[in-house]
Amino acid sequence: MAVTEQAPAPATATTAHLGILRRQASRESAARTYARSLPIVPVRARGVTIEGADGRRYLDCLSGAGTLALGHNHPVVLEAIRRVLDSGAPLHVLDLATPVKDAFTTELFATLPPALAARARIQFCGPAGTDAVEAALTLTRTATGRSGVLAFTGAYHGMTAGALAASGGGREGRVTRLPFPQEYRCPFGVGGEQGAELAARWTESLLGDTKSGIPEASCLLVEPVQGEGGVNPAPDAWLRRIRKLTEDRSIPLIADEVQTGVGRTGRFWGVDHSGIVPDVMVLSKAIGGSLPLAVLVYRDDLDVWQPGAHAGTFRGNQLAMAAGAATLAHVRENGLADRADNLGARMLGRLREFAAGHPFVGDVRGRGLMIGVELVDPAADTPAGTPPPPAPRVATAVQRACLDRGLIVELGGRRGAVVRLLPPLTLTDEQADAVLDRLTDALTAAARDFPG
Repeated sequence: MAVTEQAPAPATATTAHLGILRRQASRESAARTYARSLPIVPVRARGVTIEGADGRRYLDCLSGAGTLALGHNHPVVLEAIRRVLDSGAPLHVLDLATPVKDAFTTELFATLPPALAARARIQFCGPAGTDAVEAALTLTRTATGRSGVLAFTGAYHGMTAGALAASGGGREGRVTRLPFPQEYRCPFGVGGEQGAELAARWTESLLGDTKSGIPEASCLLVEPVQGEGGVNPAPDAWLRRIRKLTEDRSIPLIADEVQTGVGRTGRFWGVDHSGIVPDVMVLSKAIGGSLPLAVLVYRDDLDVWQPGAHAGTFRGNQLAMAAGAATLAHVRENGLADRADNLGARMLGRLREFAAGHPFVGDVRGRGLMIGVELVDPAADTPAGTPPPPAPRVATAVQRACLDRGLIVELGGRRGAVVRLLPPLTLTDEQADAVLDRLTDALTAAARDFPG
């Protein structure tokens, strides 16, 4: 869809739009999130474009938090859903076998790392990624007879009890926090290969120390790119080192690919960059083609749990499986992962050029079409060689300025100071330029409001 300017909305449309927002604020939970920072009422959408009830159009670089690999209402997704609806197939089947499920599983296995696909089992979970994380924790604890969990600082794995405990802000005593290597905010203050090496050594030392005091590990849980944590890609060499450490100690490695999967990072799966083969993969978001779906894929020798050890009423979502199979096939057949790799590199390059002349942009990072811009306070008094502190107020102002310019972005990272871009993999060159034009204009405007 071409990028166009939108005429001012009629007064009646604006009135209806504001009425819906008022009713939402008075009726919905205080826990709502996106609705607070993005006061829009979507009524139509196609590709990267959303039209609100007030008649305004927006370029959507949130994409359902990465769910919409092909953007809104892609024709192949709609056609797949219509075929199921028109066929008279049951829409709810618990975990019974169906032709739709068989087609989805076949397509999914065709995309997995071959060494995993050759001996994989699949568990259909409740419809959210957090439920698949819970299933992964249950599976590995059952298979190993151990209870401890190894996870990383800055991680995000979901909002249910076990998944939240393994996330960066959790306080679960059985979860051991390991340092996640970062180039910009390296926990060891050195960054680069040396920082990644120190992070790996710390992990190796902890696992090999009989006096470390950590519980015996049932698994190690890692994101190939930390998304909510601020778009921090795991260095490939470090991830290979972590894979070797877990293999040597018979600790199942769980790759949380909920947001990094289906071409998002420039490879079909985030682990494909490093070439590692995890023991377990947690998959959701884009695999449902915009509809709720979550699965666990794992090595067959881990398949030792009992019937009903993990279940869910809505694990048989036929429409999501049909939409997901169509999405997986379209991404694979049209080389959209390579497209994300190339376009993402170009967008990162342009943003880094912008950052070079704007000290309030501390770092630009990402992989493929998973991009983060960290905003900082350059006037803060910080020790030499230490990055300036995050600037969450500036990030919030940038998000608001983006919305004023017809661009939807998300915030993440420490203190919410990272502006995140998750555009669909179908983004055109023209749309990418429009996204960057609006974002850099919003960044410049926000800097004028916060001259310090």
